[in-house]
Amino acid sequence: MSSYKPFSEKQLKVLTWWCNNSPYKNYDAIICDGAVRSGKTFCMSISFISWAMSRFSNMSFAMCGKTIRSLKRNVIVPLIKCLTELGFTSELKKSENILEVSHKGVVNRFYLFGGKDEMSASLIQGITLGGVFLDEVALMPRSFVEQSLARCSVEGSTFWFNCNPEYPGHWFYREWIKRCKSKNTLYIHFEMRDNPSLSEKMIKRYEGLYSGAFYQRFVRGKWVATTGAVYPFMDKDDVFVPVPDGNFLEYAVSCDYGTVNPASFGLWGKKDKVWYRIKEYYFNSRIEGYQKTDEEHYASLEELIGDKRVREIAVDPSAASFIETIRRHNKYSVIPAKNNVIDGIRKVSTALKNRDIVICDSCRDSMREFSLYRWDEKGGIDSVVKENDHAMDDIRYFVTTILDGGSGFIALAARR
Repeated sequence: MSSYKPFSEKQLKVLTWWCNNSPYKNYDAIICDGAVRSGKTFCMSISFISWAMSRFSNMSFAMCGKTIRSLKRNVIVPLIKCLTELGFTSELKKSENILEVSHKGVVNRFYLFGGKDEMSASLIQGITLGGVFLDEVALMPRSFVEQSLARCSVEGSTFWFNCNPEYPGHWFYREWIKRCKSKNTLYIHFEMRDNPSLSEKMIKRYEGLYSGAFYQRFVRGKWVATTGAVYPFMDKDDVFVPVPDGNFLEYAVSCDYGTVNPASFGLWGKKDKVWYRIKEYYFNSRIEGYQKTDEEHYASLEELIGDKRVREIAVDPSAASFIETIRRHNKYSVIPAKNNVIDGIRKVSTALKNRDIVICDSCRDSMREFSLYRWDEKGGIDSVVKENDHAMDDIRYFVTTILDGGSGFIALAARR
């Protein structure tokens, strides 16, 4: 274990709460929530395996994430390395999504599940479990979580919950965190400074990445509502810049398509590892007094691009007819954009603050929408006001699909 820093007081509490000499040993469940990068997931996963191996043999358990892929990346891969250093033998059976762990003649099976939507609850039905570990539980549907808990019918079974905060009306916050005492649950709140492996420099870096509600959630670890401006830091004088001189390495386009609602297309150029929004097309049929057809919007798209060689065009995934129009012309590669609004806003916020993307002052409609784009305070859940959001949507499509998506796209039309 020489490659790891000593555990913090809260991490040690997570690691030992179930031990025979612990004052918390009679709890039925544990919840760890709080800031990102606070070390809660790593110590909880080690503790879960250690508890299971000390209490049971030849038993089945469940380890659940938003998806099996994210669970393997965030939990299982670092966990296996640690288990090996601790003297456990582990084997990940990828085709069956089972992690088998053995130590001194004790063998247990840990089934891996993804709880991404309401249909996921059916995946875990029928199995009998000695315990369940739920990573990113606040991102899972309630039906999946409750079905997972219902599988734990073995005497001595426990529930292990881990998450970053969401909005205060979230069902898990109301049903579990606010009622942890009545549910006989140990609740431990983490902050970044509870992770000894984070340096002061790295903590300061994370503190600078977020603002507003995302700062309160991801840095302070609080369950707070999103109110006010979505991008409050975009009201500074220096955030919008002139289009840089010289050539760009590559180009891409993002499109939010509308007929009755406005259509917004952005042309992006990459220079010195930064993507600049250098030019845009914005058509509001209500202001102009008429609607454009798919072909007319496509002609405007070609005019926006000009003679530039565009890498990809990311389009609003609901605009099937416009995607088909672009494909039919067989001139550009087109891809349906990823459209998780809240996750996308978080990624746009980070990209803007890191200066991975920069908005040029030639993009007047984007500048206008940044000043008007607001959280919906009446929604009860994280949502934005569906006004002044069309350039905001196409910028989000660019970040989530081209900037964040890398090269793993399936093009619907080949470039000529």
